[in-house]
Amino acid sequence: MAIDGYKLFRRDRQGRRGRGVALYVKEWIECEEMSLKLSLGSDEERVESLWERTKRQVNMRVTVVGVYYRPPDQDGEADEAFYRQLKVASQSQALVLMGDFNHPDICWEGYTAKHIQSRRFLQYIDVNFLTQVVEEPTRKGVLLDLVLTNKEGLVEDIKVGGSLCCSDHEKTEFRIVGSRHKTTSRIETLDFRRANFDLFKKLFGEVPWVRALEDRGAQESW
Repeated sequence: MAIDGYKLFRRDRQGRRGRGVALYVKEWIECEEMSLKLSLGSDEERVESLWERTKRQVNMRVTVVGVYYRPPDQDGEADEAFYRQLKVASQSQALVLMGDFNHPDICWEGYTAKHIQSRRFLQYIDVNFLTQVVEEPTRKGVLLDLVLTNKEGLVEDIKVGGSLCCSDHEKTEFRIVGSRHKTTSRIETLDFRRANFDLFKKLFGEVPWVRALEDRGAQESW
């Protein structure tokens, strides 16, 4: 499906028709697809993920955007293959990862989970210094669709509600902050060559606790 003004990147599910992941990027944004398949094993092939990296532009940071779908019955080997990709992607300056992770047993308020695969997922979020920013449920009262980022303030204006076509998932909207503003330092450098050290010593010596220390030192010397 083509959308005017957007470039389409897609990765279809292997071995069957339909499913998979897709990412639409505005045409004016220069980007390239990243290959994070770290091995040629079957587990890597089963990971339904797509990674794009924007090219450096004026006043724009390089941002890696990932899309991921985790089937509810995915086994631990495929999870580990995805985590290897995530480890590499997390080393980028700015990362935004979105998708349906299918971990319904995770309690995000308490940061706990019942199943071992969900606990493993939480562990990898911590190890890679990622933050999950969606707070509202996205499907039948459960939070399944997540947005992860490794940089504070990179994702803003998160809204959950409505749906696309016949999907039973709530639509998640957010804004990726792409501009990088230069901050002006207000630190002033003092010129000590023009300082009046005689006056400084005189004023410093008039401080009560300084005189007390001087008197105590004189008594101990005596």
